Amino acid sequence: MSTAQAPTTVLARAVNVSAVYGGGDRDFTAVDRVSLELGEGEILGLAGESGCGKTTLGNSLAMIANPPLYVVEGTLDIDGERIDLTTLRGDGDLARQRKYRGGVVSMLPQGAMNAISPTLRVRNLVIDVMRAHDRSVTRDEALDRARDRLKMLEMPVRVLDSYPHQLSGGMKQRVITVVSTLLNPRLLIADEPTSALDVSSQRMLVEMLLAMVEQRIMSGVVFVTHDLPVLSQVSDRLAIMNAGRIVEMGPTEQLVHDAQHEYTRKLLSSVLDPTQETRSRGRNRRSHTGIGEGESL
Repeated sequence: MSTAQAPTTVLARAVNVSAVYGGGDRDFTAVDRVSLELGEGEILGLAGESGCGKTTLGNSLAMIANPPLYVVEGTLDIDGERIDLTTLRGDGDLARQRKYRGGVVSMLPQGAMNAISPTLRVRNLVIDVMRAHDRSVTRDEALDRARDRLKMLEMPVRVLDSYPHQLSGGMKQRVITVVSTLLNPRLLIADEPTSALDVSSQRMLVEMLLAMVEQRIMSGVVFVTHDLPVLSQVSDRLAIMNAGRIVEMGPTEQLVHDAQHEYTRKLLSSVLDPTQETRSRGRNRRSHTGIGEGESL
């Protein structure tokens, strides 16, 4: 495994995270003693083939592991606190996990349709999310926060009055992104947020995430996906995962152009059109968005 340069100012540090499916005599290890760091203002891309454990790691870090998934080892240091992530048989610090879940560490789910009730307007979801974390928040206060956030991100406020079937797939995903970050979490775990979107919707969501980091709506993102072209454009560093372990980690440009691990090289070679232009244009996002006019993801 290559050693990535540690972030100058550390936002979050996960240490020796291990997770299994089963919780009985015959467990399947999905995440095997993974450690990583994320810096302030950084987007860390977590990539690997399907079944490598990247989503399971994301769920573990977001403290939403539910049976049959159990976290059997690992801690998360964030905001000066160390959180025990373990969940097996009630071990760990579950009360503190609830305190930090959603407010300090938030999960952006892969399937927007599964995150929005088809029978409720978006406004009801906003109110439920806000009041679930702070019962003192009124309905009007919750909706005012949502309206301000939508305007900040140049999204139509009218979506609050919409039912899910009235929104496109891309708009639903962006709405869920807004809802997932209404509490201004320090860390956002984005689990394959672009996988079900067309190219133009992918672009809008990526630009939205970049804007949210730049505006410090959240301080860092772990972007989980198997889509290497997207990660090459938005991530500061890449962590490559295989069989439950991080096999290589480093600056995005370095890994894309000079991968050291054989698995990383094979993963990069599996991209359908790994052109030099596609691989090299992502590191300009600090000056713009990394996506030029007329270019696609």
